[in-house]
Amino acid sequence: MPLSKLRDFLDSHSIKYLVISHSVAYTAQGIAALVHLSGKKLAKTVIVKIDGILAMAVVPASEHVNLDLLQKLTGARMVVIASEREFRDAFSDCETGAMPPFGNLYDMAVYADESLATAEEITFSAGSHRELVRLAWEDLVRLVNPTIAPLAYHAVHVAA
Repeated sequence: MPLSKLRDFLDSHSIKYLVISHSVAYTAQGIAALVHLSGKKLAKTVIVKIDGILAMAVVPASEHVNLDLLQKLTGARMVVIASEREFRDAFSDCETGAMPPFGNLYDMAVYADESLATAEEITFSAGSHRELVRLAWEDLVRLVNPTIAPLAYHAVHVAA
Protein backbone atom coordinates (compact mmCIF):
# COMPACT_ATOMS: atom_id res chain seq x y z
CA MET A 1 0.00 0.00 0.00
CA PRO A 2 1.59 3.30 -1.12
CA LEU A 3 0.54 5.34 1.90
CA SER A 4 2.39 3.14 4.40
CA LYS A 5 5.89 4.68 3.94
CA LEU A 6 4.52 8.20 4.29
CA ARG A 7 2.22 7.25 7.15
CA ASP A 8 5.08 5.54 9.01
CA PHE A 9 7.24 8.65 8.57
CA LEU A 10 4.51 11.03 9.73
CA ASP A 11 3.60 8.80 12.68
CA SER A 12 7.25 8.51 13.74
CA HIS A 13 7.33 12.33 13.98
CA SER A 14 3.95 12.54 15.80
CA ILE A 15 2.42 14.58 12.97
CA LYS A 16 -1.34 15.12 12.87
CA TYR A 17 -2.71 14.46 9.40
CA LEU A 18 -5.91 13.54 7.61
CA VAL A 19 -6.18 10.89 4.89
CA ILE A 20 -8.79 11.69 2.25
CA SER A 21 -9.94 8.80 0.06
CA HIS A 22 -11.49 9.52 -3.32
CA SER A 23 -12.42 7.85 -6.60
CA VAL A 24 -9.54 7.13 -8.95
CA ALA A 25 -8.27 10.28 -10.64
CA TYR A 26 -5.03 10.96 -12.49
CA THR A 27 -4.77 14.74 -12.78
CA ALA A 28 -4.36 17.18 -9.94
CA GLN A 29 -7.25 19.32 -11.18
CA GLY A 30 -9.44 16.21 -11.52
CA ILE A 31 -8.63 15.21 -7.95
CA ALA A 32 -9.35 18.72 -6.69
CA ALA A 33 -12.78 18.60 -8.34
CA LEU A 34 -13.54 15.15 -6.87
CA VAL A 35 -12.81 16.26 -3.32
CA HIS A 36 -14.37 19.71 -3.76
CA LEU A 37 -11.10 21.52 -3.17
CA SER A 38 -9.83 24.55 -5.07
CA GLY A 39 -6.91 23.78 -7.37
CA LYS A 40 -5.04 26.49 -5.46
CA LYS A 41 -5.40 24.47 -2.24
CA LEU A 42 -4.18 21.16 -3.62
CA ALA A 43 -0.44 20.79 -4.17
CA LYS A 44 0.97 18.70 -6.99
CA THR A 45 4.45 17.28 -7.10
CA VAL A 46 6.19 17.65 -10.46
CA ILE A 47 9.42 15.72 -10.95
CA VAL A 48 12.07 17.77 -12.69
CA LYS A 49 15.68 17.21 -13.69
CA ILE A 50 18.06 19.94 -12.57
CA ASP A 51 21.30 19.48 -14.48
CA GLY A 52 20.32 15.80 -14.80
CA ILE A 53 19.47 15.26 -11.11
CA LEU A 54 15.90 14.43 -10.10
CA ALA A 55 14.14 16.92 -7.80
CA MET A 56 10.59 17.83 -6.79
CA ALA A 57 8.84 21.06 -7.72
CA VAL A 58 5.64 21.50 -5.69
CA VAL A 59 3.04 23.93 -7.02
CA PRO A 60 -0.71 24.44 -6.67
CA ALA A 61 -2.69 22.00 -8.83
CA SER A 62 -4.08 24.90 -10.83
CA GLU A 63 -0.59 26.11 -11.85
CA HIS A 64 2.37 24.96 -13.92
CA VAL A 65 6.05 24.90 -12.96
CA ASN A 66 7.96 27.82 -14.43
CA LEU A 67 11.19 26.10 -15.43
CA ASP A 68 12.96 29.42 -16.07
CA LEU A 69 12.32 30.55 -12.49
CA LEU A 70 13.54 27.19 -11.15
CA GLN A 71 16.66 27.41 -13.30
CA LYS A 72 17.45 30.90 -11.99
CA LEU A 73 16.76 29.82 -8.41
CA THR A 74 19.11 26.83 -8.62
CA GLY A 75 21.74 28.37 -10.88
CA ALA A 76 21.44 25.28 -13.08
CA ARG A 77 22.45 25.07 -16.71
CA MET A 78 19.31 23.10 -17.57
CA VAL A 79 15.98 22.35 -15.88
CA VAL A 80 13.41 20.11 -17.60
CA ILE A 81 10.32 18.14 -16.62
CA ALA A 82 11.38 14.52 -16.11
CA SER A 83 9.57 11.82 -18.06
CA GLU A 84 7.76 9.07 -16.17
CA ARG A 85 10.31 6.59 -17.48
CA GLU A 86 13.10 8.68 -15.92
CA PHE A 87 11.61 8.82 -12.42
CA ARG A 88 9.36 5.75 -12.09
CA ASP A 89 12.01 3.60 -10.39
CA ALA A 90 12.75 6.29 -7.79
CA PHE A 91 9.24 5.84 -6.35
CA SER A 92 8.76 2.09 -6.10
CA ASP A 93 6.21 2.56 -3.30
CA CYS A 94 4.07 5.05 -5.27
CA GLU A 95 1.79 4.90 -8.25
CA THR A 96 3.35 6.83 -11.11
CA GLY A 97 2.34 10.47 -10.92
CA ALA A 98 1.06 10.36 -7.32
CA MET A 99 4.26 11.13 -5.41
CA PRO A 100 3.97 13.01 -2.11
CA PRO A 101 6.17 16.13 -1.76
CA PHE A 102 8.51 14.40 0.68
CA GLY A 103 11.78 14.43 -1.23
CA ASN A 104 13.62 13.54 1.96
CA LEU A 105 12.06 10.05 1.69
CA TYR A 106 13.46 9.69 -1.85
CA ASP A 107 16.79 11.53 -1.57
CA MET A 108 15.57 14.49 -3.65
CA ALA A 109 15.64 18.23 -3.19
CA VAL A 110 12.20 19.86 -2.85
CA TYR A 111 11.28 23.29 -4.20
CA ALA A 112 7.87 24.64 -3.18
CA ASP A 113 6.02 27.57 -4.71
CA GLU A 114 5.74 30.48 -2.28
CA SER A 115 1.95 30.65 -2.74
CA LEU A 116 1.63 27.34 -0.85
CA ALA A 117 3.14 29.00 2.23
CA THR A 118 0.16 31.36 2.52
CA ALA A 119 -2.14 28.54 3.69
CA GLU A 120 -2.16 26.91 7.11
CA GLU A 121 -2.53 23.44 5.57
CA ILE A 122 -1.31 21.58 2.51
CA THR A 123 -3.12 18.73 0.76
CA PHE A 124 -1.31 16.42 -1.68
CA SER A 125 -1.35 12.98 -3.28
CA ALA A 126 -0.18 10.33 -0.88
CA GLY A 127 1.38 7.83 -3.26
CA SER A 128 -1.79 6.59 -4.94
CA HIS A 129 -4.43 7.89 -7.30
CA ARG A 130 -7.04 7.27 -4.58
CA GLU A 131 -5.68 9.02 -1.47
CA LEU A 132 -4.67 12.48 -0.37
CA VAL A 133 -3.04 13.63 2.85
CA ARG A 134 -3.72 16.97 4.52
CA LEU A 135 -1.42 18.32 7.21
CA ALA A 136 -0.17 21.61 8.60
CA TRP A 137 2.08 23.56 6.24
CA GLU A 138 4.51 24.20 9.10
CA ASP A 139 4.85 20.42 9.66
CA LEU A 140 5.74 19.86 6.01
CA VAL A 141 8.31 22.66 6.16
CA ARG A 142 9.82 21.26 9.36
CA LEU A 143 10.05 17.69 8.00
CA VAL A 144 10.98 18.34 4.37
CA ASN A 145 12.82 21.68 4.56
CA PRO A 146 11.84 22.71 1.02
CA THR A 147 13.31 25.72 -0.73
CA ILE A 148 10.36 28.13 -0.88
CA ALA A 149 10.38 30.54 -3.81
CA PRO A 150 8.29 31.70 -6.78
CA LEU A 151 8.06 28.61 -9.00
CA ALA A 152 4.71 28.69 -10.77
CA TYR A 153 3.13 30.40 -13.69
CA HIS A 154 0.27 32.07 -11.86
CA ALA A 155 -2.80 32.29 -14.07
CA VAL A 156 -4.26 35.75 -14.42
CA HIS A 157 -8.01 35.63 -13.97
CA VAL A 158 -9.91 38.38 -15.72
CA ALA A 159 -13.44 39.19 -14.57
CA ALA A 160 -16.04 39.08 -17.33
